[in-house]
Amino acid sequence: MISLTFFNENNPFNPENAPIYDVLHFYKIAFNTENGGKLKYGQGHYDFNDGSMLFIAPNQLVGSSKSEYNSERQGYILLIHPDFLLGYPLAKKIKEYGYFSYSVNEALYLSDSEKEVILSVYHIIKQEIDSRVGDFSQDVIIAQIELLLTYANRFYKRQFVTRKVVNNDVLQKTEMILDKYFNRQETVKKGLPTVQFLSEELHLSPGYLSDVLRSLIGVNAQQYIHLKLIEKAKEKLSTTNLSISEIAYELGFEHSQSFSKLFKSKTNISPLAFRQSFS
Repeated sequence: MISLTFFNENNPFNPENAPIYDVLHFYKIAFNTENGGKLKYGQGHYDFNDGSMLFIAPNQLVGSSKSEYNSERQGYILLIHPDFLLGYPLAKKIKEYGYFSYSVNEALYLSDSEKEVILSVYHIIKQEIDSRVGDFSQDVIIAQIELLLTYANRFYKRQFVTRKVVNNDVLQKTEMILDKYFNRQETVKKGLPTVQFLSEELHLSPGYLSDVLRSLIGVNAQQYIHLKLIEKAKEKLSTTNLSISEIAYELGFEHSQSFSKLFKSKTNISPLAFRQSFS
């Protein structure tokens, strides 16, 4: 139901025992402390660096490559079966931590002080697992897992701040992609832009993209798409003679009523009333 393994020179990871690809039925939290290696994850690779963490939810494709894995890597691998959490609030709450859906290039990179904090939690979990099981052993372990996830949440928020220059670049690229999409009227051929489309263009997972945007401008990816839609709609309403239905069509809406409903929900005024305010 739960295991925590520490790999080092005395207990090396043997890639011969690892599948090239497999569907993991556990939550996996990998914490690398020294040296590097590569892990296949989905269709790409994750590069391990000192003091980095990777979070994998059940039913995701994972594996290792014999030719790419560094057997001298040191770190912890915590495996938790979902059934181990049943009966505890964490069974539901763990699904709310977005970093379990992040992609391979969006790992958590820890400072030295953060690394020590995570190590202390792992040591407590390891000690509890190795000791004789008592009446409160599962309670203690669950509490430590929740603490570990809370720290990870905090450190990811810090990472968004310290990587603000990089994240600003993501924001600029997102805006450019949407402007290009609207200006070329891709909406007529492909419909409304989606979060999945944006994330694929940026080579980011949808969850990570939303968290980056939220950290910078306070809205998620879907909300940002809506903001750009309204911006383009206002432009067309104020500078063209296109009907409301024609504008809705050009923006990718199948029904003009859906466009009008979204516009009013975001501006508190109907498209027609907005246009009339320019008359």
